[in-house]
Amino acid sequence: MTSRITFFFVLFCHLTFAQHTLPLIPTPKEIKPGNGFFVLNSETIINADKNSFEAQYLKEVINQEFGLNLEISQKATTSSKISLLTAVPDASKFTNETFYLSVDQNSAEISAVSNHGIFNGIQTLLQLLPIEKASVVKLPIVQIFDTPKYAWRGMHLDCARHFFSIDFIKKYIDYLAMYKFNTFHWHLTDDQGWRIEIKQYPKLTDVGAWRNGSMVGHYNEQKYDTIRYGGFYTQDQIKEVVAYAQQRHITVVPEIEMPGHAVAALAAYPQYSCTGGPFEVEKQWGVLDDVFCPKEETFTFLENILSEVIALFPSEYIHIGGDECPKTRWKSCGHCQGLMKAKGLKDEHELQSYFIQRMEKFVNSKGRKIIGWDEILEGGLAPNAAVMSWRGTEGGIAAAKEKHFVVMTPGSHCYFDHYQGNPQNEPLAIGGYTPVEKVYAFNPIPKELSSEEAQYILGAQANVWTEYIASPEQVEYMIFPRMMALSEVLWGTSNPEKYADFEKRMIQQFTVLEQKGIQYSKALFEITSEVMPKPGGHGVLFLLKSNQSGDSIRYTTDGTQPTAQSKSYDQPLEITKSQTIKATYFENGLAKSNVAEQFFRIHKATSQLVSLQNQPKGSYAKGGGFTLVDGIKGDTAKFGQHWLGFSGTDLIATIDLGSKQKINHLSIGLLSSPSSWIYFPKKVTFQVSEDMIQFKTVGTFSFEEIQKAKGQVELNCKNKNIQFVKVTVENFGTIPDGQPGAGNKAWLFADEITVE
Repeated sequence: MTSRITFFFVLFCHLTFAQHTLPLIPTPKEIKPGNGFFVLNSETIINADKNSFEAQYLKEVINQEFGLNLEISQKATTSSKISLLTAVPDASKFTNETFYLSVDQNSAEISAVSNHGIFNGIQTLLQLLPIEKASVVKLPIVQIFDTPKYAWRGMHLDCARHFFSIDFIKKYIDYLAMYKFNTFHWHLTDDQGWRIEIKQYPKLTDVGAWRNGSMVGHYNEQKYDTIRYGGFYTQDQIKEVVAYAQQRHITVVPEIEMPGHAVAALAAYPQYSCTGGPFEVEKQWGVLDDVFCPKEETFTFLENILSEVIALFPSEYIHIGGDECPKTRWKSCGHCQGLMKAKGLKDEHELQSYFIQRMEKFVNSKGRKIIGWDEILEGGLAPNAAVMSWRGTEGGIAAAKEKHFVVMTPGSHCYFDHYQGNPQNEPLAIGGYTPVEKVYAFNPIPKELSSEEAQYILGAQANVWTEYIASPEQVEYMIFPRMMALSEVLWGTSNPEKYADFEKRMIQQFTVLEQKGIQYSKALFEITSEVMPKPGGHGVLFLLKSNQSGDSIRYTTDGTQPTAQSKSYDQPLEITKSQTIKATYFENGLAKSNVAEQFFRIHKATSQLVSLQNQPKGSYAKGGGFTLVDGIKGDTAKFGQHWLGFSGTDLIATIDLGSKQKINHLSIGLLSSPSSWIYFPKKVTFQVSEDMIQFKTVGTFSFEEIQKAKGQVELNCKNKNIQFVKVTVENFGTIPDGQPGAGNKAWLFADEITVE
């Protein structure tokens, strides 16, 4: 037994008990609190088999945290004991994971029909122990009967985009065990790296595990470093992780991507592509055209790989990806077109279905089942396949109605690579917005399903894609505290109407995370802000607010970090000159939130009247024309609320400066992100007028000029007695073939129009 067994679990184990408020996550199905405590001391024994991993685990946690070296014995030599019993009076009420925990003044007893149930009970018992180290350790008197609702309670980790050590993988598994997750989905291959040793094909790791650089910053910036990056897990390391997880009653489900997301494999073995290559392991994130070609030799290659994978992982399911497979190469490949004709396949979607069904037959022949992302529904679902529904819940609904098992993991609620708070105050992420309260409100069973169909929902999981997550600390930051919310959802005891109760229990656990140096998002305490026009123009009003009661917001205007002694916010701030505001939420003199930082550029158009000929759309319409003159520049990496978005229409904005004056400079910010259907405009035109009747064109910029300026369009001009400025921005139009959203209207994103 190594010290790691206790170290990682102790990170989370001990929470203060007060007034029968049990700070348990997930909260149990049935709780009956009592009065008083059971006191653990050096005489207390663990009444269990000495060879039991669960007993050894409990012993070491208590020893490390409280210095109590409890004896493990099957003989009750003292009345003070913690009993672990795999026998119950009425086994019909117990599943493999059910447990009963009873604490009275003399003892604690965990009863279950399996060691998995015992292990779950231990996690609950540990959460009842106090934070403080002490020679006298108190457990509250309580009775708990607990059992989970869902069979699949998962967390995913992408180790292809960024690689994580075996030590951290074990730590990640410990986090799962503490919150009673039972499935670890290990994403091991992708375009940017192949992470698992395959002995028959050594080049998969010799070549495929290493790339000659990575994207830096956001995808939109298209910047790269030249640092060689990579790594892989040996088969011995894989076995070590699987065994470690099994002790903690967690199933490891491997994912080997096919037919798309295959560039790392094709860099090593280009003969299994449609073109023959050559390829290199990708530096770029995103979806790429080169995929596996459905040749017989490709199927042999993949079957040989899966044979080695299946030998390493005893899981019922093997994940074969199946997502985001472009058909570009297949459409122009003679072999693929001939195969489609020979097999009577009407299109490339049916060709993908043929590919998946071929692989399923092989996996089934090994006594296993496949699971894949919901694209495997396209062209017809393989007979025994399970589906992970990530593009919303529609794929899961369709699969369940066809009586296929489903794991729900919609991006709206379960993508933990999304922002947790205001993107402006959070580390760079891929996008999206999934706060902890939204996770807690998730219901894995869609209302569209009947009670019979709902039985095919195995459960759900959160996905942690790591394009923008390069370190273990950042993984922790992105999963905490959201995985606490998901754990309660999947245990089946969440109640969105009582979110405040969950939040209280969650906040109690933050102290433990802090004591152990575990990173977590403080978005729960974040300062939200609103910008309003300042009456009379020339400046704005800046409103700050915290979600917590007893607000204590401190702020600075000189660029320094706020402290408990900084100015206290008590009314909207008048911003009349260019400056940076930094604000932090404090409790008892301690900073609880990330620093909210906002730079204001005050200019002649700030807070002036703006009229729009066309209106912005959706969530990017908030603020209307004022967004263009609020003194805040939109973030090109994080998008956010300071952009106006127009779907298929032009931006035509006229600004009234309030009086005639001289202007020397005009500018506007524009955004390009084709993966999100956002394109630079065809043209930008600046016009000025004294009377709003006759406008004079003072500058135009073409699409190529806008591209060259990276969307920051600036014009130096000298005009006197100008009161009106008109900016016309022509939408790109229809998204071209070969691009995401081809054939749809392009979005136009614009931010601050500056007049100086």
